[in-house]
Amino acid sequence: MHRVGIIPFDIRDDLVAILFVTSQTRGRWILPKGKRKKGEGHVDACLREGFEEAGIRGVVLEDFPMTHVVTKQTDTGKLEIPVTYFPLLVTEQADDWPERATRQRHWALLEDAPRVAYREDFHLVLEQFESLGRWIREVAREHKPQPQEELTPAQ
Repeated sequence: MHRVGIIPFDIRDDLVAILFVTSQTRGRWILPKGKRKKGEGHVDACLREGFEEAGIRGVVLEDFPMTHVVTKQTDTGKLEIPVTYFPLLVTEQADDWPERATRQRHWALLEDAPRVAYREDFHLVLEQFESLGRWIREVAREHKPQPQEELTPAQ
């Protein structure tokens, strides 16, 4: 029953943005998550779910797992599911991806994320992400490609 998920993010200067996707059934803004396939590790599952649901690729920051219980509405009522989320630094965003026809994606600044996220399920994980922000940013900067200085012709 346990799932893995990602908190897709990007940083620019001091700004942090979170990428949300719509749920397939009700169109609410959620974070990508899913079941691990047999023999699949959590990092590979996170990378697969990120591409399938949001069309993104990136770096999973394994040192910052955050497990929370989310609720899912089913035909038989509400179901509680533990999900371990990992921050994923987005390095690539595709124009086409497997679930493009059934999902939308939306970037929100971290400070606006609680107003975008569906339900309180995501507020706790976003608060934890924010509280770990100093360390997440530090690790993310190690993986983020640095802009190259503009070359000037020799005089």
